[in-house]
Amino acid sequence: MAAPLRYRHYKGGVYELVCEAVLEADHTPVMVYRGRDGVVWVRPRAAFFETVTVDGVATPRFSLLDT
Repeated sequence: MAAPLRYRHYKGGVYELVCEAVLEADHTPVMVYRGRDGVVWVRPRAAFFETVTVDGVATPRFSLLDT
């Protein structure tokens, strides 16, 4: 069994990808992920993988960590 994928948020938190899913209301693809504190979050797939600008520098919202 493969190790779960882990991502670092640009603000520093580390999250484990639980799964990809589909929002029932409008069929938006979403990412389901869990923080180290056990809280489960959902974000649209497009937003999860988008680039954000921090202090004038473009950076991925989430970066895949080496497993």
